[in-house]
Amino acid sequence: MAQKDTEKRLPKAVVISDTHLGTVGCKAEQLHAYLKTIRPEILVLNGDIIDAWRFSRNYFPASHMKVVRQVIKMMEHGTRVVYIAGNHDEVLRRFTDINFDGFSVVNKFVLTLNGQKTWIFHGDVFDVVMQHSKWLAKLGSAGYGLLTVINKSVNALLSLFGRKRISLAKKIKDKVKGGAGKEVTNFEKTVADLAIGKGYRYAICGHIHRPAHKNITSDRGMVTYLNSGDWVESMTALEYENGDWHLKYWDQESDAAIEDTNVEEMFSKSTGDIFRRVFNEVIKS
Repeated sequence: MAQKDTEKRLPKAVVISDTHLGTVGCKAEQLHAYLKTIRPEILVLNGDIIDAWRFSRNYFPASHMKVVRQVIKMMEHGTRVVYIAGNHDEVLRRFTDINFDGFSVVNKFVLTLNGQKTWIFHGDVFDVVMQHSKWLAKLGSAGYGLLTVINKSVNALLSLFGRKRISLAKKIKDKVKGGAGKEVTNFEKTVADLAIGKGYRYAICGHIHRPAHKNITSDRGMVTYLNSGDWVESMTALEYENGDWHLKYWDQESDAAIEDTNVEEMFSKSTGDIFRRVFNEVIKS
């Protein structure tokens, strides 16, 4: 049964990032289910929403298309959508400053809520590998994609034996980057220093696939650093309600029910086929 609009939650603003639509690892069904529960005034898509680096003309599941359709429906019901281009969808950066019918494409976004400024941007600009060895970043992305495919098979076996699912990618990243504890990383410190210097109350990033909500203090002041995580592993979003930002995790109990459903996958012989299918899906009532 479709959820009635009166049953939807009404946060002032929502930020999601790193959904990587068009890749095997994307948790599109969970993301679609989450989006159906909310009707924010502003929805910020904070980069790497569509993965152009790993996009294949032969793979775009219908579940991914449902996410696109849901965002369009939200716009039709009055939600303003701001798309911040990331590194995986950097092709959109040539279209920044486009603004029509409640939809805009930008490189960064400053949102003022209750008199306090929130600075929102993807975050790849502070990634040393991205800035100096883009080929290495793309190679790492390909390896990450392969790992998510392997991870699906591993978790299928674990589920068969009643064991808890694991994230191989997260375990590897924690080994390399020293874990996901409360310590402030160089990435977070760089963001915080700039945000404090600009007088922002909050700084929101994506890119590193690591959800966070922490206060960072320097000799010049304090800022709340937030990261919206991703929809490959953490399945998280940031919501602004009751005068503050809150990190929201997808309900894992609902997740199990969704993964049991059959999902039609979109396979086609050409890019033209995909876009014709996209058009037909979007205009369905």
